[in-house]
Amino acid sequence: MMRHLSKRTLTLALGAMLLGLGPVAGPARADGLVPRFVTDPLTGVVIDGFDPVSYFTETEPLPGKPDFEFDWAGVPWYFANAANRDVFIRSPTTYAPQFGGHDAMALARGYLSDGSPQVEMIVADRLYLFYSAANRDAFELSPARAIADAEAHWRDLSKTMAPLPPTPADPIAAPPATGTNQPAPPPPQPGP
Repeated sequence: MMRHLSKRTLTLALGAMLLGLGPVAGPARADGLVPRFVTDPLTGVVIDGFDPVSYFTETEPLPGKPDFEFDWAGVPWYFANAANRDVFIRSPTTYAPQFGGHDAMALARGYLSDGSPQVEMIVADRLYLFYSAANRDAFELSPARAIADAEAHWRDLSKTMAPLPPTPADPIAAPPATGTNQPAPPPPQPGP
């Protein structure tokens, strides 16, 4: 399977070689080089800092702000406002781009390429990103087939990536921790 390596990956490999660690042994493998989410190589922020919830609520995606940051799955996500951040916290897998923001059509064709947060499509209430408008147009010709092919390739590739952390059902409404793993004692019962 061919794949497009991100600038961050190439920079890390070049840095290792310059530090005298030698070239990366063997062919490039997903277990060390392919991140689960496409991030900005300079800031590490997902989808170039765009607010993932705004893709579903606005006509154009909104840029997020560092003031409304939330770390999920080991990477920072920016939001346009606190309300969008709170919606995302309740259901991150609903709003996060499919395939970690990698180009869905490239993945359907069997290779990996970073998707652009400005070339997107929502299908069945899921966000898909694409490297180019041409890839998005090809995807649009048969989205069900493209999604099925991309999911098959993603399943194979994601086996070598770190798993997503569990998502609490509703972390905002969750009761406060008692400081132990034991349930809180029941309230005293009134006497006869």
